[in-house]
Amino acid sequence: MTPQVLVAGAGPTGLTLAIDLARRGVGVRIIEQAAEFFAGSRGDGLQPRTLEVFEDLGVLGAIHAAGIPVPLTRVFLDGSQVTERRMSELRKPTPAVPYPNPWMLGQSDTEAILRARLAEFGIRVELSTALATFTQDADGVTATLTTPGGAETVRADYLIGADGGRSTVRRTLGIAFEGSTDESIRMLLGDVPVDALDLDYGYWFAAAGAPMTGISLTPLAGRELFQFAAPLTQDAEPTRAVLQETLDRFSGRTDLSVGEPEWSTVWRPNIRLAQRFRVGRVFLAGDAAHAHPPTGGQGLNTGVQDGYNLGWKLAAALDGDPAPLDTYESERRGVAARVLGLSTALLDKYVSGDQDAMDRGEDTQQLDITYRATDATGQLVAGDRAPDAPLRRADGSTVRLFELFRGPHATLLNFGGETTSATTATHTYSLVGPDITPHDGQLVAIGGHAFTDYAAVPGTRVLIRPDGYLARRDDR
Repeated sequence: MTPQVLVAGAGPTGLTLAIDLARRGVGVRIIEQAAEFFAGSRGDGLQPRTLEVFEDLGVLGAIHAAGIPVPLTRVFLDGSQVTERRMSELRKPTPAVPYPNPWMLGQSDTEAILRARLAEFGIRVELSTALATFTQDADGVTATLTTPGGAETVRADYLIGADGGRSTVRRTLGIAFEGSTDESIRMLLGDVPVDALDLDYGYWFAAAGAPMTGISLTPLAGRELFQFAAPLTQDAEPTRAVLQETLDRFSGRTDLSVGEPEWSTVWRPNIRLAQRFRVGRVFLAGDAAHAHPPTGGQGLNTGVQDGYNLGWKLAAALDGDPAPLDTYESERRGVAARVLGLSTALLDKYVSGDQDAMDRGEDTQQLDITYRATDATGQLVAGDRAPDAPLRRADGSTVRLFELFRGPHATLLNFGGETTSATTATHTYSLVGPDITPHDGQLVAIGGHAFTDYAAVPGTRVLIRPDGYLARRDDR
């Protein structure tokens, strides 16, 4: 089958995009140059907005089953426990925000769940298949792949570079990757077993005189492992011996035995933003478009939302409406720049020893991301995240707004009006106030939540994009 979209890179970004395209009936092929799937935890923090995306894509149940909440961390200074803390304060769910807290799951486990969902659409990642080069014209992209069976030429309508920080797609396009790599800061990262530590907790070991310079051990859900993160003061390979020496030095203990790492690396701050996210029929997404420090847990989450933003727009273009696709770069590059600023500021605090670097506020949850736009009169018409809210049907059963939004369609909410005919592309619902008894086809906004969040006056119509953001509010 000739794919309509060729996705280079099978990390969380590429997988999210491929799932979104596949559920829309778009032909997609996803390739990965590695011979084996990534096996490390790396991006293990899933932010609340990403959880909402995963609900829509049909994987949230598996994500919740496999992961854990952010663990309580026991803080040790000079070998003695001094306190317990969480990196983010636990928040209660609300009608508007059903998933207010981050969720912890190793990146390799998240990717496995996304691959399983993609396989339900009959699409599997092609390992050991690299993008060698490509050209494009007004009608599509011609790519040359290196596969186990030799070179292959593929024709597609669009090419997506979700192929990481060393992106072949970005380099072939000649797009500058603006930013810097700080060689003065290095960190050991790894997934390792550690004897004598309770896997129900995280741990921070440091000296009392330098409490912000230490080693972090975070339990990995479903595994007898901790994610290990510690500063590296000299050139060294991330071996078991180096990890053991580092833990001994910061903990001041001799009873903690580090096992053989299942994954390890030396990390350097690489903070970069691609000058462009699109050239013609070729797009960049995820780490190919923006490289983040781990502070704030933003990299994987921003990439997932790149794919979620791009999927419905590609489908619209393939269906004859290219206008939404023209907004991808302006929307996502602006978000990436903002998020990079946030994670970089947290990194600066960490380097300077500011204890605020350990705290994660609401600004890291990505719930406040907006694509706001105004019309010719200056009226806000688009861009805010559509919140959740409980509704009641005429028969007394309940439904959530997120359930109405779920799926590859736009959603039109008609407040106080009659339901109009729905189409495959747009599902339409009539919502009435909490003091009105609905008839068949109408939904009651329980407690007025939906009216508070969407409509100032009866008669308002609100169009929700397929990715859960307001496309237009019409008060006429």
